[in-house]
Amino acid sequence: MNIPMLLQHSHQRFLKGLLRTPFRRYHFIFHSSTHLGSGLPCAGPFNSLRLHCTEWILLSNGLKRKLCVQTTLKEHTEELSDKEQRFVDKLYTGLIQGHRACLAEAITLIESTHKRKKELAQVLLQKVLVYHREREQINKGKPLAFRVGLSGPPGAGKSTFIEYFGKMLTERGHKLSVLAVDPSSCTSGGSLLGDKTRMTELSRDMNAYIRPSPTRGTLGGVTRTTNEAILLCEGGGYDIVLIETVGVGQSEFAVADMVDMFVLLLPPAGGDELQGIKRGIIEMADLVAVTKSDGDLIVPARRIQAEYVSALKLLRKRSEVWRPKVIRISARSGEGITEMWDKMKEFWDLMLASGELMAKRQRQQKVWMWNLIQESVLEHFRTHPTVREQIPLLEQKVLSGALSPGLAADVLLKTFKSRD
Repeated sequence: MNIPMLLQHSHQRFLKGLLRTPFRRYHFIFHSSTHLGSGLPCAGPFNSLRLHCTEWILLSNGLKRKLCVQTTLKEHTEELSDKEQRFVDKLYTGLIQGHRACLAEAITLIESTHKRKKELAQVLLQKVLVYHREREQINKGKPLAFRVGLSGPPGAGKSTFIEYFGKMLTERGHKLSVLAVDPSSCTSGGSLLGDKTRMTELSRDMNAYIRPSPTRGTLGGVTRTTNEAILLCEGGGYDIVLIETVGVGQSEFAVADMVDMFVLLLPPAGGDELQGIKRGIIEMADLVAVTKSDGDLIVPARRIQAEYVSALKLLRKRSEVWRPKVIRISARSGEGITEMWDKMKEFWDLMLASGELMAKRQRQQKVWMWNLIQESVLEHFRTHPTVREQIPLLEQKVLSGALSPGLAADVLLKTFKSRD
């Protein structure tokens, strides 16, 4: 027997209580309002109605429960104290008015790992997202900012390039935001955050904002909250967002799932063309720039350019309208920088006109959502009381050789499933 129950209630304790009920084969659907019509299941985020939807399917002891909860932005903000509400409103107002101090404080908020501050950050992000959507509608559905990811091995000259490139963009009337990611120490956990000190001229430019952030153990060359920081920068009115990753290898290309265009910077001594055909970071590049093409390095730079041009021809085509290009640039002499920007604008125009840009951003939204889900599920698993009690015991058994790591993981998962 499958009994649908339609309840207009969204209280979390009530939901948790239902999860512990002994009833079998009951199908629960919850609605917090009648905006969507009586009995309609939730099918995703309804930004026009300012609704946020979460759907859970839990399988335990043969019981399938489907919970669909819709909560409005108003319901989120009602949980805040007056002080917290004023704080969020101050950040939001200052952010959309273009105050850099409010943008910096907002990014600090979303990077916090404090439980309550993470909740405040989500309220702020939801308000900025609604504002962002409204501005896009005014702009006839076109994106408000050009998101560019810059990556490359250590010593490729990423910061030097951004200094010259950024000054050129601000002189042409653009507002530029640079999110520079620095590696965190695996021993102390600290991070130098020194990229900004190498961009002295750009950091003094009022049309540019530079934000260094630590990886804090996040793999892929980016931080845990890079997506959120991009959204805040666009809400602050910046029309070009550059994400400079840490010095990366061939398999660290997470930034490609966050940006419109992925630019790979390579030094002239980057290896032969075999490095170019290896699957990984080269495969994801939309534009390859051979840096430091000046002085004695002009000849090696030309050779590397020719080798990568031939190597990229062997890779599978990822776009119907764009073929990755290889160019030479020099941040010291300025050679090739203007031509590089022309190539980037050509990419933007072609991808936007073909519809591939919007399709790409939609795919990236899904990747962002699932990354957050994985992070939340892992955190819930590790902080579960029963699991937390078992972890030290199982770790000792693994160290003593009584259990293999795989078997210990299976024991934890079975414990979690039986007690959750």
